[in-house]
Amino acid sequence: MGKSNVKVTPLAFGAWAIGGWMWGGANKEDAISAIRSSIDLGITTIDTAPIYGFGLSETIVGEAIKGKRDKVQILTKYGMRWSGSKGKFYFSSKDNQGKTVDIYRYAGKESVINECEESLKRLQTDYIDLYQIHWPDTTTPEEETMQAVVQLLEQGKIRTAGVSNYSVEQVKAADKIVSVSSNQVPYSMVNRGIEKDMIPYCIEMNKSILAYSPLQRGLLTGKFKADHSFKEDDHRPGTPFFTPENIKKTNEFLEKIKTVADEKGITMSQLVIRWTIQQPGITVTLVGARDTKQVEENVKAMEIKLTNDELDFISSHLEKLNLSI
Repeated sequence: MGKSNVKVTPLAFGAWAIGGWMWGGANKEDAISAIRSSIDLGITTIDTAPIYGFGLSETIVGEAIKGKRDKVQILTKYGMRWSGSKGKFYFSSKDNQGKTVDIYRYAGKESVINECEESLKRLQTDYIDLYQIHWPDTTTPEEETMQAVVQLLEQGKIRTAGVSNYSVEQVKAADKIVSVSSNQVPYSMVNRGIEKDMIPYCIEMNKSILAYSPLQRGLLTGKFKADHSFKEDDHRPGTPFFTPENIKKTNEFLEKIKTVADEKGITMSQLVIRWTIQQPGITVTLVGARDTKQVEENVKAMEIKLTNDELDFISSHLEKLNLSI
């Protein structure tokens, strides 16, 4: 992980969906089984956050890793608060009890330190391997936020520091105060903006990129149709990638590269995950799973490798894909 001594797996268990929030609910026992299966199958890096289910995701991770803490790397975040009103208002949402809460991006020093303590309790551990600011907080000086992280490092409560959803300039600003090991950003076949500046910068400066939403929240599985009916609390239909037009265009693209998956005897999801893992500058690819079956499917992406010809074939079709984003 960057210049730190934290070692991670190329594929990580993304724990957003198991918190249920914005994903149409989740089953706790299935989630615990999924995490334990992931660890047993060699995917030992787990990425979570307090806001995922308003503490529920971290709590589930904490239960799942009992007796296995020395085998896993816990990546969590701070800076998204659903109590108080400090910081920048982000949006309103329903909590696990159906109550409407206001969510703020806030990373003041005392708040960061308190959040870390809360996460440690939920995760049932005394240290976090990678601690990441979830989103930039424009209301708090970068120095104040990162000084809190320096304090946590000195206390041994976190092993290394990271950021999430940061621009190159924001990474540079944070790096002046604390050594930033990584930036967690969205990246997929249909969302490749970081290739312009973030990937070259991180390669040059030896910083890791944690790619989230490699399947574009399920779009790249090919399982969605233009007229798909989503649950009421599912966030995806409100995003530009899930318009009927873009679903249709994406499915047409997937049909064209399906020959690669068929030749290797793998699913479209496994092909997409493997493609992401092999992209330059990508250290970790985060993929969620709700149950053991999905974990087993994801792990198979580690057992294959795409040839240069196959990568070129996929790229040739990607260049022709024109989504309305």
